[in-house]
Amino acid sequence: TPAARAQAAAAPPAAPVPAAATPIVKPLPPEWFDPFGTNAEMRWAAAHELGYEVPAERFFVRNHTATPAIDAAGWRLRVFGSGLRRRPGQPEVAEFSLADLKRLPARTQTAFVECAGNGRSFYASQQGTPASGTQWRLGAVGVARWRGVPLAEVLERAGLKRGAVDVLPQGLDANVVSGGVDQGRVRRPLPIGKALDDALIAYEMNGQPLPPDHGFPARLIVPGWIGIASIKWLGQIEVADAPLFSPWNTTSYRLVGGDYPADSPPITNQVVKSAFELPFGAEFRRGRPALLHGRAWSGSGAPIRAVEFSDDGGRRWWRTLLHGRNQPNAWVRWSVPWLPRSAGAVELRARALDWRGNAQSATAPFNTNGYLFGAVVRHPVTVV
Repeated sequence: TPAARAQAAAAPPAAPVPAAATPIVKPLPPEWFDPFGTNAEMRWAAAHELGYEVPAERFFVRNHTATPAIDAAGWRLRVFGSGLRRRPGQPEVAEFSLADLKRLPARTQTAFVECAGNGRSFYASQQGTPASGTQWRLGAVGVARWRGVPLAEVLERAGLKRGAVDVLPQGLDANVVSGGVDQGRVRRPLPIGKALDDALIAYEMNGQPLPPDHGFPARLIVPGWIGIASIKWLGQIEVADAPLFSPWNTTSYRLVGGDYPADSPPITNQVVKSAFELPFGAEFRRGRPALLHGRAWSGSGAPIRAVEFSDDGGRRWWRTLLHGRNQPNAWVRWSVPWLPRSAGAVELRARALDWRGNAQSATAPFNTNGYLFGAVVRHPVTVV
């Protein structure tokens, strides 16, 4: 859009950052991941062996281009814009090195990161309405323990004005070119209220420095919101006293098509989901008891209240057992005993409800880009 192009032109120039030799740096063993070009989906079939937090080597990857190779010693986070106050003699751009960030008060936040398109493939396979984009099942999500500096702390140190409206974080990965149009680097505005609430500039993941594929040396974590808000390889933040725009909140990451109006607002929070820790097409023995496992999560900021299970097309539902940690903006593990009684094809289903009353429904309203699939997923298995 003209506003987005003008906004990109107004940003101070940043030095180009070399990309890694491959779009994703870390190994992608087929027993852990299903690759999709620049992206890699976590395989739920192997998730039962994981703890509450997903190790970095097992965490899904969502790249718009390729993982950049960044030198932490020379890296700087630049903060600028009309939403900052400037006293005489102060520079127009506040800069923070990684060492500067680590000297500021730190916070640890356990939270999921989830692509807005997680579950997109089910618009086609379950509802007969294919949506464009990476055909994720449910593996474009992961929970980790993030440590870093509250975004509010950095904004205050940079001189936040009372009248600031929007914050525009931008990554250091290569420019995104789509349909022959250069959209610039990945960036998406964040309202000042959310920025000051719980957004975190993270430099650690599960107690270790961020790996390259997950945002080294620093990234944003926006709990509960779609993954595009949690900008990786953070390089600059514009703070403005007027609304800001980019392709990622004007032409992408909005609900359009289907019954949605053209002026639907940009997507923010994720929806409620649940997943089986089980291969699609898994085999079970008739008459042999099995213990099924899974996880459920919600972007509402509330923990999960209940997860229910069905093996008869949703006619009857049984309550599962929730166990272990059940944190808001993360997930809870669940299990349920199951006795397969008849041989043949069976569709298992799980549906979650959070403590704010958000629940999974039988279908998800269609949108052209396949965002926010929150319907109950039909998980096929075979009883022999």
